[in-house]
Amino acid sequence: MRPTIRAALGAVALILAVPASAAADESVVGGKPVRPSQSPWAVALASHQRFGEQRSGQFCGGVLVGHATVVTAAHCLGREVLGLPWQEVKDLRVVVGRNNLTAKEGQEVKIAKVWVHPHYNSWTNEDDMAVITLQERVPNQPIQIAGPNDGVYEAGNTATVYGWGDMTGDGSYASRLRSARVNVLRDTVCARAYPGSADGTYNAASMLCAGEPKGGRDACQGDSGGPLVVRGQLVGLVSWGTGCGRAGSPGVYTRASALLPAVLTHGAG
Repeated sequence: MRPTIRAALGAVALILAVPASAAADESVVGGKPVRPSQSPWAVALASHQRFGEQRSGQFCGGVLVGHATVVTAAHCLGREVLGLPWQEVKDLRVVVGRNNLTAKEGQEVKIAKVWVHPHYNSWTNEDDMAVITLQERVPNQPIQIAGPNDGVYEAGNTATVYGWGDMTGDGSYASRLRSARVNVLRDTVCARAYPGSADGTYNAASMLCAGEPKGGRDACQGDSGGPLVVRGQLVGLVSWGTGCGRAGSPGVYTRASALLPAVLTHGAG
């Protein structure tokens, strides 16, 4: 998933990665390619200046929750990933409606404003959330954020994670959006795996645990900020974890219900 030797490694891997082959697009840490109609709300954060021309300059994922509002992980907009403050990345864009990052369909939309949670902690990974307001409304269908009392957060539910990130954990990045099925796990599973160390500290109030106990299907570097979906509702954002698809090291996601106050306050609709 996201590297525990901090997000800087994900940025370095993205800069150095060789574009994935067409054959590689057929698999992703236990996943598969996605048709555009299946996920119109899955977007990419991109900068050609920082990450090159390949794959549209993608470096993180995001989720369209309004026609001009995108949510993503706070660490995606941090200096560890971008190498400088996000305000200094002059060509920072949100790529909408482009499943294949080597193609030209869809839009690269400019950003009007960014809200990053003021209490985001890069050591514990607490409050790993940000809200982006686009300069223009887009026609793509947003996804609904699941409320705190919705049953979709219950352990045992099947969830789907989406992204363009590393497919193997060794820097093989996909050009086409793909998804992987994972299970929502009990909070105690992540609490045992991440009790508090350099890897991070699991907090059930703002985080969600998901993955496979035996490993295999998972998100990875470059997927950060992307959606975790249950029954058509957003339940999480790819945030952090140890490695990619490791047994005993499930993925930790920003709990989507914790985003609701920020979206209501800072979103553009």
